[in-house]
Amino acid sequence: MIQTLFVIVIIPSIVLHEVSHGYVAYLFGDPTAKEQHRLTLNPLRHVDPFGTVLLPILMIAVGLPAFGYAKPVPVNVGRLRRPRQQALWVALAGPAVNIVLSFIGFLICKHTLRASYNQSEFFNVGLAIGLMNLTLAAFNLLPIPPLDGSAVIERFIPMHHLPKYYHWRARALPFLMVFIVIDSAFLHIGTSWLGDLQNWWVSRI
Repeated sequence: MIQTLFVIVIIPSIVLHEVSHGYVAYLFGDPTAKEQHRLTLNPLRHVDPFGTVLLPILMIAVGLPAFGYAKPVPVNVGRLRRPRQQALWVALAGPAVNIVLSFIGFLICKHTLRASYNQSEFFNVGLAIGLMNLTLAAFNLLPIPPLDGSAVIERFIPMHHLPKYYHWRARALPFLMVFIVIDSAFLHIGTSWLGDLQNWWVSRI
């Protein structure tokens, strides 16, 4: 039951994550996502058949932590009014939304535990929302390209090196996915601290 909820929750969580990037970019002057009709909550506009649906199911099926991604919402940093400053806020918008959703899941769990009648199904929904979005936020805040946390590194890269950096960042996802699978199966570097973070979240309920 709870694993099914994780698969269901991951799709809207990732969609909201991606839309927030495009919306904040739009507020800062970049209409690229709006022009390409990606400022929508319609999951069909964002779902990547492999990354959003098949990959999380496969990882859960083999006992690995759920991981997935949606089609990135297009952002043209060059169209921002202040690219060097505002690109950071655009990048952090996605994890910020996941943190808010994780807190909503936390409140759902808190409420169901205090209720005087059995609401275990609602507790499981809150647990899935909270832990999935906590994991997405923590993972995406890692300062590793192409994750959102790498925007902190970009602030210190000289302007004349940025085009080459963006070139390699756009091609970094397959390497990151391979590392995640290897780490989950053998190294357990990331899964260990993510597990500790999830246990901390649950202990606060």
